[in-house]
Amino acid sequence: MPTARRFKRMVFQSLLYEAQDILTDVDDVDLIELEATARFAYQQPIQRRLMWHDRTRTLALLNPGLRPVRLSREYDLLVLVCQNWWDLLHLNAIQGWKDACRRTLCYVDELWADDVEAYRYWLPALARFDHVVLNMRGSVSAVENAIGKPCRQVSIGIDTLRFTPHPHPPVRTIDVYSIGRRWPGLHDVLLKLASERRTFYIYDALVGVANVEMADHRWYRDLVASMAKRSRFFVVGPAKLGMLAETGGQQEPGYRFFEGSAAGAVMIGQAPGGGGFRELFDWPDAVIEIRPDGSDAEEILMALAAEPERLHAISRRNSIEALLRLDWVYRWKEILAIAGLDPMPEMDARIGRLHALAEFARTHA
Repeated sequence: MPTARRFKRMVFQSLLYEAQDILTDVDDVDLIELEATARFAYQQPIQRRLMWHDRTRTLALLNPGLRPVRLSREYDLLVLVCQNWWDLLHLNAIQGWKDACRRTLCYVDELWADDVEAYRYWLPALARFDHVVLNMRGSVSAVENAIGKPCRQVSIGIDTLRFTPHPHPPVRTIDVYSIGRRWPGLHDVLLKLASERRTFYIYDALVGVANVEMADHRWYRDLVASMAKRSRFFVVGPAKLGMLAETGGQQEPGYRFFEGSAAGAVMIGQAPGGGGFRELFDWPDAVIEIRPDGSDAEEILMALAAEPERLHAISRRNSIEALLRLDWVYRWKEILAIAGLDPMPEMDARIGRLHALAEFARTHA
C-alpha cells in the first residue's frame, strides 16, 4: 500500500492516513512511503493542469516527480488509497506494480459525479485496476460508464478506538465543537451564546485550516478525538458544506458524522439527503436537526441541555452504534472481500474488541 505521508501532510489528509494505519494493524501490509524529488513541487501541478486536455491519455500514467520504487517481492494485493483524483499519479512511481501484484484495487475517497465528464481524459486510468471502489455512492454509475467496468461503493470509516469515550468517559467540558466548514447563520448564533458566557464554543478561527501542514497525522487525530469526546454537541453537515459549485448538489456524508458519533457527542446540524446516509446512521436522534440559518439553534440547544438523561442516552447510543458499524476495520474487511482475500486473525481481534467495548457501554451507565 503506497502512501504519500512523507511529503503530503495537510490536515485533511490525516483522515485517510488513519485508515491506512488501521489496515497495517490488522493485516500483513507493506506500507510503501513514497518520497518526493526536487522536481515534484513544480512537475505535479503542471501535469495535473495538462491532464484536463490530454487527448492522448498518457499523462495520467507518468511519474509526477516522485522517487522511483521497484517492488522486491510478489504481493497478493496492491491497495491504492486516493483522497482526490490526482493521488492516482503516485502509483506511477512504483515500477512494475502490475506484474508484482496478483490483484489491484483503487479506493477513491472524493470523486463527484458532476466532475466525471471533465475528467474524461484521465479517468480511464482507473480501468487499469482489477477493482475500483468509491466512497461516494452518488458517483458510482457515472464512473462505471466512464471507465467501462463495474465499481463498488464502500463508505469511509473512523478509528473508533481512538475516538470512543469508553471505557472511561471524560467529563464533557466543551459545549459545542465545530470543525472545518460551517453555516454562517448557525455560527453567528453559537458565537452569540459564547459571548454571553452561556456556552463554551470551540471552532476553527483560521481560513483554510484543512490545508495547514501537520507535524504528525497521529498527533492531529489524537487532538481532534480528545476534544470531540469532551464535547456535548458536535456540529455536522453534508460533505463539502456550502461548496455547491464543487458538489453539483450531490449530498454525501462527510467525516464529521463519523467523528461525532464515535466520540459519543450529540450531533447537531443537517444530515445529507443522499449518499446512503440513513443506512449508515439509522438509529434514533443520530442527528438533531437545526436550521442552517441558526434561527432555532438557541431554543433547541437550551431545551436539550435541560434534558440531561436524554442527552446521555443519545451520547451512549451514538458511541455504541459507531463501535458496532463505523470503524475502518469493517470497511477494510469489505474491501478485502471485494478483492477476494480472507481476513486475518488480527482483523477479527479488533472487531471483537470493538464489540466488547460496545457491550461495556451498553451495560455500564
